[in-house]
Amino acid sequence: MTTKQITAANVNEQIKLLYQTAFPEDEQIPWEDLVRLIGEMHLDFTAYYEGENFIGFTIVFPHEPFNWYWYFAVLPEIRGKGKGQEILITLIEKYKGETCVLDMESPKQECENKAQRECRHEFYLRNGFRDTNLYKKFDVVEMTIMMMGEGTFTMQDWDDMVSELKKFWTWN
Repeated sequence: MTTKQITAANVNEQIKLLYQTAFPEDEQIPWEDLVRLIGEMHLDFTAYYEGENFIGFTIVFPHEPFNWYWYFAVLPEIRGKGKGQEILITLIEKYKGETCVLDMESPKQECENKAQRECRHEFYLRNGFRDTNLYKKFDVVEMTIMMMGEGTFTMQDWDDMVSELKKFWTWN
């Protein structure tokens, strides 16, 4: 597997399409805003390839003292084949020794995609993340916050990260 750092200058339609189809619309930053934020926020936007074939991407918001694993997507046709695992291991190695957090749709919330959420939650647990037992609600979707690394994560830490994001982009 190879990686390529994505910038506003080299982002492509394949990445855009995966972004727009992998995440619910209400969890997406509008594409044009996201591309602008790559440079302004110094996002770690990485595309992953198997040979010449694009397989997925990650976006990390490096923020002291926590790196926020913001987006992580793998092409639907290769999900469940170990490529997401490879990508996550690569990402974990890149941020080894640092504390990282992510938020994901809560597996505890009753919903149509409950089984998918439970699988995703187990995936992160298997790979070294742990529950913080913190939840954030956006409209009707409950998000659970998970972390990897030393220490604890609080709602104040979450609010600090979101405040930093709001310096660059705000939503309704």
